Amino acid sequence: MKKMYIAVFGAILGLLLTSDVALAQYNNWSVGFRIGEPAGANIRKYFGGNHAFDLNIGTYGGIYGTHRSYGSGVYKSVGLTLQGHYIWHLALTKSESVRVYYGFGGQVNNRRFYPPRLNGEYENALSIGASGIGGVEVFPASKPYSFFLEAGGYLELLQAPFFMNLNTGLGLRYNF
Repeated sequence: MKKMYIAVFGAILGLLLTSDVALAQYNNWSVGFRIGEPAGANIRKYFGGNHAFDLNIGTYGGIYGTHRSYGSGVYKSVGLTLQGHYIWHLALTKSESVRVYYGFGGQVNNRRFYPPRLNGEYENALSIGASGIGGVEVFPASKPYSFFLEAGGYLELLQAPFFMNLNTGLGLRYNF
């Protein structure tokens, strides 16, 4: 997993250092990374005047605790996650360099679950739930990248209904 983070970070850093794009854009694709819960690679597709689809692929459970009560047992590890949101966004400034957004979607997680019935052994727990997010994205003038800060929540539907978790993150995206 560390190698994936290093590769993604290196690729983004290389793009930022070698790019000669004049203006940041929000009307195409963007690729970057997100630090938070979940953490990992982030892909966003902007379309229409104020819509986008945001996809996060990475880890889940590292920020708010690897040892956490869950259902009748506990989580004791970081897991993998896939999170997607349909986003609405709008400009806060006339130059459109600061945009706010919110969206709704879903999240799929896979973590090691330690139920009491297995006496210290684990099973892989696949969980599915709904999630919502809100944030702000800043597009520096004449730069091909943007910074974002966001917060939201996750409500699990399958494995442990109504299990809730806070989703927060900050990151950097290269826009092309």
